[in-house]
Amino acid sequence: MYDLAIIGGGPAGYVAAENAGARGMKVVLFEKRELGGVCLNEGCIPTKTLLYSAKMYDHAQGGKKYGITAEGVAYDYKKIADRKTKVVRKLIAGIKMKMEHHNVEVVRGDAFIEGGNENSIAISCGEQRYEAAKLLICTGSEAFVPPIPGVQDNDAILTNREILALTTAPESMVIIGGGVIGMEFASFYNSLGIPVTVIEMLPEILGGLDKEISEMLRGIYAKKGVKFCLSCKVTAIEGDTVHYTDSEGESHSIVGDKILMSVGRRPVLTGFGLENIPVAVERGIRVNEKMQTTMPNVYAAGDVTGFSLLAHTASREGEVAVKNMLGIEDKMEYNAIPGIVYTNPEVSSVGLTEEQAQAQGIEYRMSKLPMTYAGRFVAENEGQTGLCKILTDVENRVLGVHLLGNTSSEFICAACMAITNRLTIDNLRRTVFPHPTACEILKEGLFELA
Repeated sequence: MYDLAIIGGGPAGYVAAENAGARGMKVVLFEKRELGGVCLNEGCIPTKTLLYSAKMYDHAQGGKKYGITAEGVAYDYKKIADRKTKVVRKLIAGIKMKMEHHNVEVVRGDAFIEGGNENSIAISCGEQRYEAAKLLICTGSEAFVPPIPGVQDNDAILTNREILALTTAPESMVIIGGGVIGMEFASFYNSLGIPVTVIEMLPEILGGLDKEISEMLRGIYAKKGVKFCLSCKVTAIEGDTVHYTDSEGESHSIVGDKILMSVGRRPVLTGFGLENIPVAVERGIRVNEKMQTTMPNVYAAGDVTGFSLLAHTASREGEVAVKNMLGIEDKMEYNAIPGIVYTNPEVSSVGLTEEQAQAQGIEYRMSKLPMTYAGRFVAENEGQTGLCKILTDVENRVLGVHLLGNTSSEFICAACMAITNRLTIDNLRRTVFPHPTACEILKEGLFELA
């Protein structure tokens, strides 16, 4: 009998396993593919590895702005792809070492919940049967492919999984969906000089993020040559041709060597016996703030809850679940979950946007400054301005921070800590910021609100 069985070895599952093993629980972790889940194998890590290569290529080509001239600059797509694979394998090996170090038994295969009660859960995997006092479900999410005519059995259409397996560069790329995944791949292929078109149903890309920053990023990429078709609906796909209608209802077509489908993801809720235990399912598995389902000894964490489909959210949820299993008081809060778009330039955001604050009737103050108020940003980002927006409530506590500019992903955590700990402007202004750094933009923005 195991203390804990975990189905899914992604950011929620392996972090939970590590935490549980470190606290003395006997843990079995089931994973049907590779440890690390979608994030490590088909998402966060491989895409950021590709994007870094693209950024290096951008720097090499744009060196003249910094007084550096390089001749014969070129990229090797296969080597870029090979390096991506090498990075992923290295990190998978690191997770395996963590599991071994904390005595987590890892079982490769399709786990299936046979049934159970409040005392134990029965799980089968292959020919083996396992029992555990508690179960944590971390089956993650999968790319949603809408039922558009012509999508099925079309070799031109890719999801995040297939596009990462490419070893040769496409001649052109049509991206259906202007969200985070869509914009990151638009950034990557645009940097390599490949024609990119983004088709988005909404009036603006990156729905849910600060609208002004989304519009600014779109403007930057439009100048780089990316074509945007906003408020457009894809009606059919014939081979490599995408048919769509615009906001006026007029029909258009565009041809792409490859077509990336990136219209969202949905929780994986079938294929592992979820129906054999009495847990409530809504848009995902329903959980409380302790990550506990409607069955007391069954927990769920990560994308399968259908709430915040982000790797760092999943890891925190896994940690919260394990603590509560052990009687350690902890709860999940979602008011300070950062979101990053790893384009060039980056977008980093946490907390409420202006639009969200207005919709919720929250009174707020705001400062808005170009990133050029930070000296290091000026030194390292020739010709760019960027943006920093800080929102505070009537008690001068930070509500949200939204940034457009490179390296912002590395210091958005300061804003996360401010929101999590309900810090005021005075609390933050007593902090000494290192100089010169891009993060000084936060201090400058706070000064405007003092």
